[in-house]
Amino acid sequence: MMMRKIGIAIAMGVVMAASGSAQGAEIKALITTAMKPVIDELVPAFERSTGHTLRVTYGPTGPLSKRLTDGEAADLIVISDDGIDALIKSGKVSGARKDVARTEVGVAVGKGAAKPDISSPDAVKRTLVAAKSIAFVGPASGGVTNAHLVKMYEKLGIAAEIAGKAKYAAGGPNGRVSALVASGDAEIGLQQISELMSEPRVDVVGRLPETLRIFTIYSAGIPADAKEAAAARALLAHLTAPQTIPVWQAKGLEPR
Repeated sequence: MMMRKIGIAIAMGVVMAASGSAQGAEIKALITTAMKPVIDELVPAFERSTGHTLRVTYGPTGPLSKRLTDGEAADLIVISDDGIDALIKSGKVSGARKDVARTEVGVAVGKGAAKPDISSPDAVKRTLVAAKSIAFVGPASGGVTNAHLVKMYEKLGIAAEIAGKAKYAAGGPNGRVSALVASGDAEIGLQQISELMSEPRVDVVGRLPETLRIFTIYSAGIPADAKEAAAARALLAHLTAPQTIPVWQAKGLEPR
């Protein structure tokens, strides 16, 4: 009987060790705002099943990368693929990056507003020229779409016109493009479609036409000084499991 009790205790200890600990770990993560809708839906089940908890700081790639570079403690960072590559090169992230999802820039208008034509580059050009105000992330935000959109405006030959009516979003959960559109501060907004879809007060018109499409790949990395690396990897495995694919797609993201 005593040996049987010892065997059960050892088995329970193995299971607890595999999941981190009986109490669970607190995972500190820096994650792009574009992924917030997916995190909100998928993480509660992970926390219940593992005992771990997730504490997230959301924001654009640039500021999140800077926080890690400046010494902020984190166990996981998920930003643009080139942002992760730079952190690996600098030694702030260890190991290889893990590509998580891809999204692209979409167009949104206020809820119930007429949806403009964005079916071709010429249609996009006409729509943007006709709009009284256009929201997108500002150059100081550190968001990855600003430079891409500026190049698109230049390609369409309307950069000067856009600059005169641009409404810059600060980026992050409290500085979203969709919020400017929802409040009426901007007539039209361009941002990652996953962020636009998460705002119920706007209507998503659609994606940009083929020759203007702007994609962003979001990738994950484990910081070199992560204290809860094993728990962070378990979280990544949960987020990228095959059964989560419909959730990603419903939120406007394409799992990698």
